[in-house]
Amino acid sequence: MDVDLKNAAAEQLRAARRVVIKLGTSVVTGPDGQICSEQVQPIVRSIAALKSAGRQVVLVSSGAVGLGAGRLNLPHARLNDLVVRQACAAVGQNLLMNAYERLFSALDVEIAQVLLTERDFADRRSYKNLRSTMEKLLKLGVLPIANENDTVSTAELEYQSDRTERIFGDNDRLAALLMSKLEAGALILLTDVDGLLSRKTKNGPSTRALELEAIPLVEKITAELRALAAGPSASGRGGMLSKLGAVQIAMRAGGVAVIANGTTSNTLDRIFAGLGVGTTFVSSSRMRGKRRWIAYAANVRGRVVVNAGAREAILDGKGSLLASGVIRVERDFGSLDVVSIAGPEGREFARGIANCASGEAAVQIGRSGQSTNRPESSHNRGVLVTRDNIVILGDVPGFTG
Repeated sequence: MDVDLKNAAAEQLRAARRVVIKLGTSVVTGPDGQICSEQVQPIVRSIAALKSAGRQVVLVSSGAVGLGAGRLNLPHARLNDLVVRQACAAVGQNLLMNAYERLFSALDVEIAQVLLTERDFADRRSYKNLRSTMEKLLKLGVLPIANENDTVSTAELEYQSDRTERIFGDNDRLAALLMSKLEAGALILLTDVDGLLSRKTKNGPSTRALELEAIPLVEKITAELRALAAGPSASGRGGMLSKLGAVQIAMRAGGVAVIANGTTSNTLDRIFAGLGVGTTFVSSSRMRGKRRWIAYAANVRGRVVVNAGAREAILDGKGSLLASGVIRVERDFGSLDVVSIAGPEGREFARGIANCASGEAAVQIGRSGQSTNRPESSHNRGVLVTRDNIVILGDVPGFTG
């Protein structure tokens, strides 16, 4: 392990003045479908202590669906139905906030409920408004408690989703997007395992056994690490693979991320003391805010398929997307929407903000195809996506193009 990097990560955690903490369903609720006070109360005390020490905290909490199902005495099998899950979320969100109000008010911490949908991230103006609201709450000393508005939004509740269409499908990613937007210094994902686990062979006197150990420090998400990640957890939506996707966003935002066991007492205290709890993720690279929004937060409204020449021009880091390089436009999109950019074989390799709507783009493509004798500077040549508004997905962790 790189000792200097480990020390730098520990110092970054100790110094983080703004943090986002996400609690998984397995931390918030018990097997009986009720709030697990013995696990939640220590976390509440730790958050109150962080705020008293001058840190700003945003809490992202799962658990509404599980609490609602518990209150309604519904078996787990019934939760396969989307409408049932929405109904459970409506019941459970009230129970969740009542529990947090009781626990935090005892420690003189004011809380605010923030329910979010994909639209709050997909639209650039809404995205900025979200930041303004959260900034005001934090300056007022309030603890925002965020969750997806599951009663009206289906992105998290649907078991199947298209990666190019969904912004977030679980609270891990939602927490990471908030961390990115608020320029927080740290993202903490608390679950019921000790971190990103790897298999270690342990030699005994007469046998060799395989044991699972948390990887202490990660500076790059590799295919090997993703292979270690399991599927969704039994009680919640997100599994370890989802958490890796979230920490990738945090790393590109220039922050530090930790996956740790929230069912163990004093986990948060030990994390922010820089004691190396769980798995810590740190990166030396940082992506600018607008580029992070294009890559991670924006809803992809349409797709343009380009020829080999246009793909090469974009991938070399110099070219804008011109109408002359587009083979076809797929699905409707508006001006300033984010579109997927795919090569001639149909494989997505970039995303960008469209300068015009799909209808106008089709007209420009048609004009470009009718004449190849216009000068290079001709306005009719049409720049569909300018270079500054293009993100190459090969540069983005979690995307393989």
